Amino acid sequence: MPHQTYLEWVIRNTRTQWWHDSAEVAELALGLERGAIGVTTNPYLANLALVKDRQLWAPAIEAVLARKLPPEQKAEALMQIAVTRTAEKLMPQYEASQGQSGFVCGQVNPAHAGDRDCMLPMAKRYHAWAPNIAVKLPATSAGLDVMEDCIAEGITVTITVSFTVPQAVAIGERHMAGIRRAQAKGIEPGKCFAVIMIGRLDDFLREVAHDTQAAVSESDIRQSGVAATKRAYQLYKKRGYQAVLLIAALRGDYHLTEIAGADLLMSIAPAFQEIFVTRDLPREERIEQPVAADVIERLSQMPEFVRAYEPDGMSPSEFVGFGATQRTLSQFVEAGWKLMENYR
Repeated sequence: MPHQTYLEWVIRNTRTQWWHDSAEVAELALGLERGAIGVTTNPYLANLALVKDRQLWAPAIEAVLARKLPPEQKAEALMQIAVTRTAEKLMPQYEASQGQSGFVCGQVNPAHAGDRDCMLPMAKRYHAWAPNIAVKLPATSAGLDVMEDCIAEGITVTITVSFTVPQAVAIGERHMAGIRRAQAKGIEPGKCFAVIMIGRLDDFLREVAHDTQAAVSESDIRQSGVAATKRAYQLYKKRGYQAVLLIAALRGDYHLTEIAGADLLMSIAPAFQEIFVTRDLPREERIEQPVAADVIERLSQMPEFVRAYEPDGMSPSEFVGFGATQRTLSQFVEAGWKLMENYR
């Protein structure tokens, strides 16, 4: 019998499933072969794919460039190429599952994370690109408002730039509100994938710990995102939220092995897929094993961890100012969207 990789074990023996984290054609083909049931893109990943696969997509790219569009419109048109080409590859799975899987994320302009009037029309345009687009919105107060409107109109969304328990809870609540509005109008509600960027919380808190000289170890820091994810997962089960947690931004194999067995999705970049198909990792479900109390106690010396870990640690109006939010939005703008605006 052929050796079963860790990734195969996760798919076949636990409730954890996964999405591929790249729009590049060759990487996507391998990801689908390995069992991915959806695809994550963002402005950074879309631009990478547009550069890497320019020859494959040349007619569509050149047609966009020939239109001499204003920068923001050009970036959106280029994003459409990367997202819709990927959506085509996932359409057989979307159709076979009757719309339960096979989704591809398309992210709205991250420079407008607080602009409801900009994001809602953009979300509707993205939704029209293909039936298996999950429109990607930020977990800001404005993004949550737009998300609820989308759900109420039957538009599937992915809520990103999200790192914390209060953000995950707010997403779950607003999704339920959107469902109620849709049902009142006789509309099939949109689905919702609620992101927790697990490694980006670690990254941010590591910087906070260094700056404040907090008495925490690197081992503690590496468990902060895991702790937030496990707490959010338990709250989702307890409260019956219908949004699906989507764990992204892995920084090590521990981010998957510590939550293996959870009924959620992982977004796994190609580099980490290689780890999960080559290393002999522990094959056990660990989602129900809590992070040690002494670790939580040490991490709680940092107010920023408390804000991320406690369900009421932040109000939605505070999400946009959270350090990890600003860091991530900046990367998506500078290393993704603006590069597409200046694409030549």
